[in-house]
Amino acid sequence: MTASSPTGDDLVEMLAALSNPLRLRIVAKLAGGRDYVSRLAREIGVSRPLLHMHLQRLEAAGLIVGSLELSEDGKAMKYYEVADFDLHLNAATLAAAAETLTDPKERS
Repeated sequence: MTASSPTGDDLVEMLAALSNPLRLRIVAKLAGGRDYVSRLAREIGVSRPLLHMHLQRLEAAGLIVGSLELSEDGKAMKYYEVADFDLHLNAATLAAAAETLTDPKERS
């Protein structure tokens, strides 16, 4: 999402994902480098199931990416990192995004 502005629908999804304070904290934490779920849950102070729910929302919005890796002892570990995005908001960006919004009637 770095080369062009997001569509209106993408922008709505991204902003909705970031509107939750916990998800904003997750992105901020991952901005410092990739991390695996268990450590991220401990550092943020939430349960792993709750963290997974928020990670899925952020990943669906294209803000983070996850990858499954094997540890040295053979355990599967899910790592997350911030996706490559660059979002600048101003009136012109919002106006352009609004022009590309999908009509809710068309989504049904």
